[in-house]
Amino acid sequence: MTVSIIIGAQWGDEGKGRITDLLGSKMDVVARFSGGDNAGHTVTIADQIYKLHLIPSGIIHENTTCLIGGGVVLNPKVFLREVADLRERGVSIEPDRLLISNTTHLITPAHIALDTAKEKALGDKAIGTTQRGIGPAYSDKTDRSGIRAGMLAHPEALADAIHAHIAAKNVILTTIYGAEPLDAEAIAVEYLEYARQIAPHLTDGVGFLHEALEDGKRILAEGAQGTLLDLDHGTYPFVTSSSPTASGAMLGLGLGPKAADKIIGVTKAFSSRVGAGAFVTELDGAAARRLRGSGENPWDEYGTTTGRPRRVGWLDLPALKYASDINSFTELVLTKLDILSGLEEIPVCVAYEHDGERVRFSADNDHLLACTPVYESRPGWSEDIINCTNFDELPANAQAYVNYVAEQIGVPVSTVSVGPARRHTIFLS
Repeated sequence: MTVSIIIGAQWGDEGKGRITDLLGSKMDVVARFSGGDNAGHTVTIADQIYKLHLIPSGIIHENTTCLIGGGVVLNPKVFLREVADLRERGVSIEPDRLLISNTTHLITPAHIALDTAKEKALGDKAIGTTQRGIGPAYSDKTDRSGIRAGMLAHPEALADAIHAHIAAKNVILTTIYGAEPLDAEAIAVEYLEYARQIAPHLTDGVGFLHEALEDGKRILAEGAQGTLLDLDHGTYPFVTSSSPTASGAMLGLGLGPKAADKIIGVTKAFSSRVGAGAFVTELDGAAARRLRGSGENPWDEYGTTTGRPRRVGWLDLPALKYASDINSFTELVLTKLDILSGLEEIPVCVAYEHDGERVRFSADNDHLLACTPVYESRPGWSEDIINCTNFDELPANAQAYVNYVAEQIGVPVSTVSVGPARRHTIFLS
């Protein structure tokens, strides 16, 4: 088999888009397997910055075919906006190289309205969603009342489904949340136009991928969010609505567990998180500002999708080991090593303490809130590493930091990023 899977090893925003872009040049197919436009993948090529939310990051490579898999929930409006933006910038977006599985579920304005209304009603207990309708769309999917992308090829059935869907959601919006009802007729007309434009992209996603495997093609499965936001194994209830893990990749794309050759975990050299939920190594004050940046640069710690400043902290090895155990990582990619340059000492969390005892990472959010980090200090380096092109050029302490992470997790580090662009990448193997 020739399937590689890219997985976020933290709470998302680890730099998966960049790594997908780098590896995508060697792949025949790049397939998104989970999430929706709550994801934000930034790809920097020369002076061009591409921010993608739905379309797989491999689209930048003209010889790569991209698939939005059945595990994704798709907002047609966002999809077409991204298509238009990429075409304006000279990227080829033809139906035969950007495919959508007919089992992908659609997001509607009703899902977005419900997401917003629920977050507002929760007040200070809000989950911190992107309010893009992701959760309500997945809820409909599991409730067996969702609308699949395949219906875009059947306009009359689509219109009927939209009318029934909006009518049902209007009852909830008006009676439970006191919100204004949505215009079912206007939304149906809107979605019929989406159908006209999107239907040529539809395909049997499972059949397409298995034919590709039979033909010996190389497939890269691109994840969204991160392992610690997994619906089952993350810090519930402050999680996403899908499974951003290696198992989720198999499920979302319709591949068997033996298909994967590589499972690549992407982690920052420190930690970050957007939204609510436990974060054992979280920092504030000057230390947080040092890791986060000012927000003036696209690669500073501000959400690609939300624009919200990310919560930041030192690298959390118990959480990273947990993610590795769940996914069976075969290699790690360590991003943003350059952000640590200039620090004399770099604290790394090696364990948690809870009621005087050392404990492992747990998916119990309340348990984690009661944990305190146990730190070891690693020697830092003063040199600017952004122009280093191979591992031996890195300062000795930077090399030691990378090797330390690999030793502690028990997984080799294959790639290190030392800056925001493609050229700021060091391959160790």
